[in-house]
Amino acid sequence: MKWQLIAPHTEAQWQAYYQLRYQVLRAPWLQPPGSERDELEDVAVHRMIQSDSGEALAVGRLHLLDESTAQVRYMAVSEQARGQGLGQRVLQALEQQALALGAKRLILNARDSATGFYQQAGYQYGAMQAALFGIPHQQMWKQICFDRDSSILQAWCRQLVALWHQTIPLSAFMQLDIEKFDGSTLYCQAALAPNQNLHHTMFAGSIYAMATLTGWGLVHLQLQELGLDGDIVLADGRIRYLAPLKSQPRARVSLLQVRGSLQGLAQGKKVRQSLSVELLDGEQVVAEFEGRFVVLPKAAEVSDAG
Repeated sequence: MKWQLIAPHTEAQWQAYYQLRYQVLRAPWLQPPGSERDELEDVAVHRMIQSDSGEALAVGRLHLLDESTAQVRYMAVSEQARGQGLGQRVLQALEQQALALGAKRLILNARDSATGFYQQAGYQYGAMQAALFGIPHQQMWKQICFDRDSSILQAWCRQLVALWHQTIPLSAFMQLDIEKFDGSTLYCQAALAPNQNLHHTMFAGSIYAMATLTGWGLVHLQLQELGLDGDIVLADGRIRYLAPLKSQPRARVSLLQVRGSLQGLAQGKKVRQSLSVELLDGEQVVAEFEGRFVVLPKAAEVSDAG
């Protein structure tokens, strides 16, 4: 099925957008037409996936609660389009818009049947909410940007690079460094010369190492933000090479792509987090890495990571 992600703007698109909302979120509970809308429609961000015939397949909305918090509402996927990842695409688009609006944190109220979907997208449990139409709802939240001054972020990055070079000699040989970190997305860079293979492109092992250390670095920075400490271990890593890296090695990882909470470390629990890292040659994506990290309380044995 062909589809495209859009912001509805024509009369026909708006009609399809609201109709899907009504069909999925209100009609099954015998609510009247119009109950799928509220007073914030004109100031909210709307996204919709539509088929090539103009049918609405998935919808969602975002609005700011204050300067640092945004709320996702009215997420719905048509019955025939479920299981294809379209809800995830809409959610990711709304998260990107929240960042663009300056939000640091996202919240939403999920039906019990949807909490697993949001957990997979990196959301954590908040307070229980009042039932709607007799359906229990759970507040969930996700940090999408650190609420820190740039000077603090820069200091943390300098400390992270020093930690890499002091404890992982390979990182120093690779000339691994942090290009920038804006509180949400971490960019790392390395020199090509010490990482070349006989084809004068970047050695696959160096690409894998760069991806691993970049993901490890974002986990470390999150621990800094939370005031926690633990031993970070790569439990599983998988990479897909798309093209040779010929000139400008870079890596990119974002909080938007993180799945799993580190909060349990404060209670002395082992925690897990998965994330996605893109390897770049300049701006071109040349490899994609999926990593699953375990963070162990300092008193725990690293052998417990399996």
